[in-house]
Amino acid sequence: MKTPLAIAIAAAALSTTALSTTALSTAALADEPKTGGTLNTIIQPEPPGLVLGMIQNAPTRTVAGNIYEGLLRYTTDLEPIPQLAESWETSDDGLTWTFHLREGVTWHDGEPFTAADVVFSADVFHRELNPSARAVLQHIASIEATDDHTVVFTLEEPFGPFLISFEAGTFTMVPRHIYEGTDFRDNPANNHPIGTGPFKFDNWDRGTVIQLVRNDDYYEEGLPYLDGVNWHIIPDGASRAVAFENGTVDVLPNGTIENFDIPRISAMDNVCITDEGHEYFSPFAMLWMNNREGPTADRRFRQAVMYAMDREFARDVLWNGLGNVPLSSFGSNARFQHDGLEPYDHDPERARELLEEMGYDGEEVRLLPLPYGETWTRWAEAVQQNLREVGVNVRTQATDVGGWNQRLSEWDYDLAFTFLYQYGDPALGISRTYLSSNIEKGSPWNNVEGYENERVDELFNAAATAFPDEEREALYHEVQEILHEDVPVGWLLELGFPTLYRCDVKDLINSSVGVNEGFRDAWLDR
Repeated sequence: MKTPLAIAIAAAALSTTALSTTALSTAALADEPKTGGTLNTIIQPEPPGLVLGMIQNAPTRTVAGNIYEGLLRYTTDLEPIPQLAESWETSDDGLTWTFHLREGVTWHDGEPFTAADVVFSADVFHRELNPSARAVLQHIASIEATDDHTVVFTLEEPFGPFLISFEAGTFTMVPRHIYEGTDFRDNPANNHPIGTGPFKFDNWDRGTVIQLVRNDDYYEEGLPYLDGVNWHIIPDGASRAVAFENGTVDVLPNGTIENFDIPRISAMDNVCITDEGHEYFSPFAMLWMNNREGPTADRRFRQAVMYAMDREFARDVLWNGLGNVPLSSFGSNARFQHDGLEPYDHDPERARELLEEMGYDGEEVRLLPLPYGETWTRWAEAVQQNLREVGVNVRTQATDVGGWNQRLSEWDYDLAFTFLYQYGDPALGISRTYLSSNIEKGSPWNNVEGYENERVDELFNAAATAFPDEEREALYHEVQEILHEDVPVGWLLELGFPTLYRCDVKDLINSSVGVNEGFRDAWLDR
């Protein structure tokens, strides 16, 4: 069991909590897990759907990661551990990877999970729908089921991050017998998702609660311990905080309460807090800037936006000091970050000079906030104020989650907030934002800004397969220098995302994706 880590939000407020958390966690080490009980938590905002791979946003991953699974899981050190694949090996040249699947695994509808499902999921479903998976699939020559429980991936060339590519939200296993030969996006099963995970979908009362129940046929003996998980949908931030305070809910996943409430709630009795469980994702907030048309198509305008924004204010005031201000396109947790780049400090005068140089004439610029709560609304207001102070005529256009997805998918924006995951390696989580081959309408998670640079494409593609790491680093440093000058998107913050929970909720965070799959091992000491 991992001892929860008290993070430095407000040292005085958390010092007592840290001591009590350690004591409670140490005492629980000798406890045997207890079976039973339904755990109540919150999802914010309400996800647009629950079919992983088809939908990649954070709320979907958080709920559906307990319904679906991948071939592997990953520790907080990003070491692979078995999931649907119980073992694996590779050839000496690193081109052939053989996965041996668990036997006796069934889908939630009782059909057996086989290697044919893996081939379909990877080679058909994800190739069509999933830009994250395509970053891996472009390096794969073939995927073959040699028998019902063996799958062989043959690569075009060695691919360094291949083995950390199989997390459930990125490389979801979906049932071939449900989706093959259908229109994936209109399949009726999308309303009743079927996975292999520890919990089964039970009910979704829109606007109120998503209910998952124990998968009694789960292949991991004894798991899950819980009878179910209820994901409450509470639109108002203050009401979400009250729901935790009065005991209605037991767990506050990241982003479910406003940042300004974290110090107060974390200081309450029987409340634990941890910043573990995000190592795989390394969430990175960005400002999409439409490179196709209007003022945002001019590199000097995009540079001006970077100089105009007060990102330190956003971190210190809006995010309670959580997170880091990034230098450029690679976060500090990403491999191969180039730390020799000149930072885009808050410099309104330099922003005005660039706007004057390009001849900006006051054309209106539309700003689309991320509809994930009051902190994001305030952030959009702060950026709007920063831009107006340097002379940009910016207007905010708020929308709900579905509208946000649609607007970005159709490229109907000028500036838009988002955050994406970096997935432990640039080839998985960073290159997708900048490769021109990833420009495709219909997804808000690929190259949404429409950036095209032939040299950047060459560098990213070469770095993905280069060997050894020193060669990869040189290529990634060059690409960062180009991106730093071109500013295809605005780099905002490497986000800090704590999870708060009752201290009698045990073993909740046990991998690098936290609550997205944590309920499989969680139990209630009540």
